[in-house]
Amino acid sequence: MITNKQFAKLLLNWNNTQNDRHMPWKGEKNPYFIWLSEIILQQTRVEQGLPYFLNFKQKYPTVKHLADAPEDEVMKLWQGLGYYSRARNLHETAKNIQANYNGSFPSAFDGLKKLKGVGDYTAAAIASFAFGEKKAVVDGNVIRVLARVFGIDLAADTTEGKKKFAVLAQQLIDEKAPGPYNQAIMDFGAVVCSPQNPLCDACPFQKFCIAYQQNQIEELPLKKKKTKIQERYFNYLVIKNKKEIFIRKRTDSDIWKNLYELPMFETAKPLKKNIKEAIAIYLGNTDFEISGYSEGPVQLLTHRKIHAQFIEIEPQSFKKCKLKEAQKVKLSQLDDFAFPKTVHLYLKLKNLV
Repeated sequence: MITNKQFAKLLLNWNNTQNDRHMPWKGEKNPYFIWLSEIILQQTRVEQGLPYFLNFKQKYPTVKHLADAPEDEVMKLWQGLGYYSRARNLHETAKNIQANYNGSFPSAFDGLKKLKGVGDYTAAAIASFAFGEKKAVVDGNVIRVLARVFGIDLAADTTEGKKKFAVLAQQLIDEKAPGPYNQAIMDFGAVVCSPQNPLCDACPFQKFCIAYQQNQIEELPLKKKKTKIQERYFNYLVIKNKKEIFIRKRTDSDIWKNLYELPMFETAKPLKKNIKEAIAIYLGNTDFEISGYSEGPVQLLTHRKIHAQFIEIEPQSFKKCKLKEAQKVKLSQLDDFAFPKTVHLYLKLKNLV
């Protein structure tokens, strides 16, 4: 069995001699940029998140710039990255830091944990990278490395598993270089001890790795419990003339909160029959004709599958047409608003954005 000191020494040696994974936030000491990168990379691949990080860094070079930005502008810049609660929390936390912390991040793990949208992992990353605090990060890459090297047969989403990985990660972290150690183990999990086809022949832990010795590389870490996917059916109404179109802002505590969309009503099943009757109930009148119809791409979220259809309708009088919780905007300004991916793709297909 490998000792804690051996593990840290081998990992840091690999980091110093073989790790060539270059990213713009590596070695960063500014807690704002570290926080920004960590929030963007939550549940997001590095390749997808990188341009967003660079755009946010350029647009909002300080936490004050982000705090002072209009919410719609922040959401628009985030468009396409998904998990939009991250963007809302990002903006709200920036305003909180500016108003209540004099524009400076708390310098310790416990204080960072009090910020909205900052959990154990993000707090540990900021605390160790920016302030040198000995706090271990525990993400999917770290769990995979520890599960394989130490032969841990507990699922990380169980109470027992969470505790086991958190305690072990904290025991292993290097006291003198907690920041470089945390970055190294995350990089190692991404580059060498990857989910599929790990580079076992190039692994400095090979002779210690229990999963390798027992031929359990593919079994560990244990897979998380599968969550049942909810099917949802969104029926969007495209109501426009040559200059204007109706849109609305999603304000309920549901997916895509604070993003814009076309007027929409949801049905329990696909709406294939009696479409005009269903639209009439939603609009509260029958003074319209259906002029077009198209199905949007299915959008997969963590626990939901969104089926969208777009129904073009022509009211008898666009000028007199009014919709509850919807507004008319100029077509020329449509690209200023942040839309969910499926709506944005439809608008793009129709050359409206």
